[in-house]
Amino acid sequence: MLQIAHYTKRYGNKVAVDDLSLEIRAGEIFGFIGHNGAGKTTLLKTAAGILKPESGEVLFDSQNVYDNGKVRSSLLYVPDEVYFVKGASLQKMGKIYKGYFPNFNSKVFKNMTEAMGLDPKKNIGSFSKGMQRQAEVVLAMSTMPKYMLLDEVFDGIDPLKRNLCKKIFIEYMAETGCSMIMSSHNLQEIADLCDHVALINGKKLAMNVSVDDASSAYVKYRLIFDRDIDKSIFDGIENKGITIDNKLATIIVPSSFDNGALACLCPVHMDSVTLSLEEVFLNEMEDKNYDISKIFC
Repeated sequence: MLQIAHYTKRYGNKVAVDDLSLEIRAGEIFGFIGHNGAGKTTLLKTAAGILKPESGEVLFDSQNVYDNGKVRSSLLYVPDEVYFVKGASLQKMGKIYKGYFPNFNSKVFKNMTEAMGLDPKKNIGSFSKGMQRQAEVVLAMSTMPKYMLLDEVFDGIDPLKRNLCKKIFIEYMAETGCSMIMSSHNLQEIADLCDHVALINGKKLAMNVSVDDASSAYVKYRLIFDRDIDKSIFDGIENKGITIDNKLATIIVPSSFDNGALACLCPVHMDSVTLSLEEVFLNEMEDKNYDISKIFC
């Protein structure tokens, strides 16, 4: 289990993450989402033992990860910007990883290299961005980690290989009970792959729920009227957003909302749908106070 307790990280006077606490269970696929600069990468680097918290602690199986070689050898961090030794081939990088990670599996390395269709003797620097990502996935899986920390791991990988990577991750987790912690700006991938999701907003934890619960937290109602309307007819109704287009209205409300208040407005038609993870994210993160009409004035 990964435990993050009252974790705070600063860069000078800037707070990157502020008093964040959560737990990630063994065998769970956990996703971090948030806007650029929200603190996702900082959190992953701290979980990997690269950064030291200003306060709080990060524990893997009750052991502090920072400056702990034993714990760090059982986890694998794949950064947003991958790094390889200059001029190195995948084969050479495999030897380097084997010297650091005690559980490195040469057979898995060979099988993964073949599955990705990579030349192990070729200079990785000559690979495309997507192929370099695939090379990092090959190395990561070959270490047989107990925890995988993945920062935008699918960025640049083509859809076919991306789907292959997902299948490999799921198969490995089913076989070993490994935990996977990932961040991504592709919310559909988070929704498809993750069991649980944490939304970081304003350097704090704004949401920490299962993916299914995140999508069912709100309901979007669409109402059609026989008359033109404005937002004032929804005064007094708690909501997360309203859009009006002549006789059509869309309103997002908590899932516990009693739609009787909407029925009292006498629409000629009303239906409802649950929100996608992307819609939940946008409703939690959008700056509704900024008037974009001023941009081009």
